Amino acid sequence: MARETTQGDEVRTEGRSVPRRPRLSLLERSTIERIVDEARELLQSVGVIVEEPEALDLLADGGAEVDLEQKRARLTAPMVEKALATVPRRVELFDRAGTAAVIYAGDRVQFDPGSAALHVLDADTRRIRKATTEDIISFAKLAEGLDELDAQSTAIIAADVPEAIADSYRLYLLLQLTEKPIVTGAFSGEGLLVMHRLLAASSGGEGGLKARPRAVFDVCPSPPLLWSQATCRNLVDCARFGLPAQLVSMPLAGATGPVTLIGAVTQHAAENLSGIVIHQLACPGAPIIWGGSPAIFDMREGTTPMGAVETMMIDCAYAEVGKHFGLPTHTYMGLSDTKVLDMQTGLESGMGTVLAILAGINLVSGAGMLDFESCQSPEKLVVDCEIIGMARRLSAGLAMRDEERVRSLYTEDHNTTFLTLEHTLRWLKDEQRIPSFIIDRAGRRRWEERGGTDVVARARKRVQELVDTYEPRPLSGEVMSEIENIVRSAAAAAGAERLPGSTIE
Repeated sequence: MARETTQGDEVRTEGRSVPRRPRLSLLERSTIERIVDEARELLQSVGVIVEEPEALDLLADGGAEVDLEQKRARLTAPMVEKALATVPRRVELFDRAGTAAVIYAGDRVQFDPGSAALHVLDADTRRIRKATTEDIISFAKLAEGLDELDAQSTAIIAADVPEAIADSYRLYLLLQLTEKPIVTGAFSGEGLLVMHRLLAASSGGEGGLKARPRAVFDVCPSPPLLWSQATCRNLVDCARFGLPAQLVSMPLAGATGPVTLIGAVTQHAAENLSGIVIHQLACPGAPIIWGGSPAIFDMREGTTPMGAVETMMIDCAYAEVGKHFGLPTHTYMGLSDTKVLDMQTGLESGMGTVLAILAGINLVSGAGMLDFESCQSPEKLVVDCEIIGMARRLSAGLAMRDEERVRSLYTEDHNTTFLTLEHTLRWLKDEQRIPSFIIDRAGRRRWEERGGTDVVARARKRVQELVDTYEPRPLSGEVMSEIENIVRSAAAAAGAERLPGSTIE
């Protein structure tokens, strides 16, 4: 039997070792404890505004001091601790076949495109425009063909359908197009009810959906320390339906939160803890994820730069706080604030992706996104998947691959031909990640012979290949009929007689 010993993150077996996973940590344990203490103090002294009457009732019954006139609830420390005790430490999302494909746990890192962009970057004009149903369909086909993406998302909001059904309509399309789990969100209480019906219809009923959830729902408190009626309604309903909820706290450092990064992380912790308390009061043990999309506030431009290093630092730090509680984590990183694909796009996206994977955040949203989370680019999505692949190779670390000493590879006459060694053939694919043609590593002559294209042109070619060749597996006739009836009924209630893209070609 092999003898195994451990040293930190490294495991040694018979003289060999598995890689030590590189890690990023920005906070000392004492700093995390202070952040948590101050977040609890905020909830108890300042409290949180809750605009959903039922949630206020839940909080009052749970021990909070509730001012109904101000809609303010002051949460006690025991309430917070009780809620934290019932939150699952592992959350799974399932693909269409019923396999757990996204697992929020430990330092496992997975990726999906960011959600809810209003615009797309048009590859032909290189200008941002409003998104349409056709953009949702082609983007979903593209994301399904990119292996580096572990989940889909309702990445785009179509402008050619009524606003009242924009949330459920994009989910309806994705259920026809995709096999992967889905990151989504509802824009109203009514929207979530429709989306729940769609998911249940495609999962064999409510029991099947609860046992094997296909989607996670973003729920976003409003900074500072406020839960709107619609979002809080979604939070409570997700808990009772057993739909995984993903907290997306968004303090803006210097605008809707403290200007210090630690202060922003503290407000984030308070907002997320308040959400966990409401959620667990609605249904103890329901799945919920510690996530967010905070940013600094650029005082010069009045913008929220997601590509700023300080924004990334807040993200990584709040994930450390979530991990301190042992909770599943999520973030928006790997995106850029640019309006075209240029060098800034790459540096912001690359830096964010690497930091997120080193921080061990369980689900990272943002691939493909531009313009402060408001725009999706198919070409950027393709390039971002190359970044994800490189970041995963970095995260895999360096390993001692064989029992023999390196010295055994060399000859006395210094004429070793490493290209032909069995050692090279054995370990090449484990040691080196071979990128797709998106990444240029050719010599100049060969690059010119291939057309002398830049990365955007190569990405555009890859987009077209994947979209043109992807053929979705059709839903059963019974399921298709049921989800069509659900979405047509919702559309009729919104005043729409006809919907684009109702039948996926």
